[in-house]
Amino acid sequence: MQNEKHLIKLAATNPRVFGELYDVYYPRIYGYCFRITADHALAADITAETFLKAFQHIGAFRWRGISISSWFFRIATNELNQYFRKRTYSPELLIDLSGYDPASWDNRHALGHESNETIQKIDAYQEFEHIRNLLLALPAKYRQPIALRFFEELSIKEVAAILGKKEGTVKSLLSRGLDKLKKMLEDPATNNGSETL
Repeated sequence: MQNEKHLIKLAATNPRVFGELYDVYYPRIYGYCFRITADHALAADITAETFLKAFQHIGAFRWRGISISSWFFRIATNELNQYFRKRTYSPELLIDLSGYDPASWDNRHALGHESNETIQKIDAYQEFEHIRNLLLALPAKYRQPIALRFFEELSIKEVAAILGKKEGTVKSLLSRGLDKLKKMLEDPATNNGSETL
């Protein structure tokens, strides 16, 4: 943390030092953006815009004892929100754009006598894709806290700081979002993600 604090101070006047922060945090910010959008090119664009804005305003950043990653995630969240406000994509369209239909995609029969390991990898991938698509079907107010908490493994405090919400609110959103995901996993017909609360 102290090393990061020192780097941030130097980054305000030295672009090369900011580049070190970029190298460290780009994969996490990109991963977060991809989990929310399910689009590699869009995630890359939003991540690039996030770091451009961070670079332009690094001098205004104030150290508060929390990793600068929280600040990067907050900028990325704002960029994602701005993007989706400009474009009214439905969750169904986002799932269509991801190119995956969990109900119809089953390549196991085309593999013939492939090993159990290969089939296990395909099953794991299908399960991951199915859960990712269910996450995309959730309203953004649930999707973002879940992605930050469980995929990015941030603390409740960090998620609250990124989203600009109280910790209790984040816990509530996580609880409700996970309940919705559980219901969708148990019976997809009961909730197609179009419900908004």
